[in-house]
Amino acid sequence: MVDRVYKAGIPQLRRDLVKLKEEFTRLDMGTDWTRLRVEPLLKHAEVLERLLNDPDFANEYSRLRRGVVMFHSDLVYLRDNVKALKQAVESEKKRKNQV
Repeated sequence: MVDRVYKAGIPQLRRDLVKLKEEFTRLDMGTDWTRLRVEPLLKHAEVLERLLNDPDFANEYSRLRRGVVMFHSDLVYLRDNVKALKQAVESEKKRKNQV
């Protein structure tokens, strides 16, 4: 279960971050969220995705019995940050529509 979720989750979160980067670029905000959060998170997701595509990592991961919580924490970390960034985008869009 964690294996499938992790393998599907990391690439999806990376795609979400790419979309968020584009949205933040279009918005004129006082805080540079792209540089502060999106780009570092995107790099982290890209490294994890590269690992998923590494045959040596796949063999090790398939035998993993302990330490799964560490991989799960990657998903939680990325999901929470993506969620917060989406909220920031929506908040800014609402603010701009009110002006």
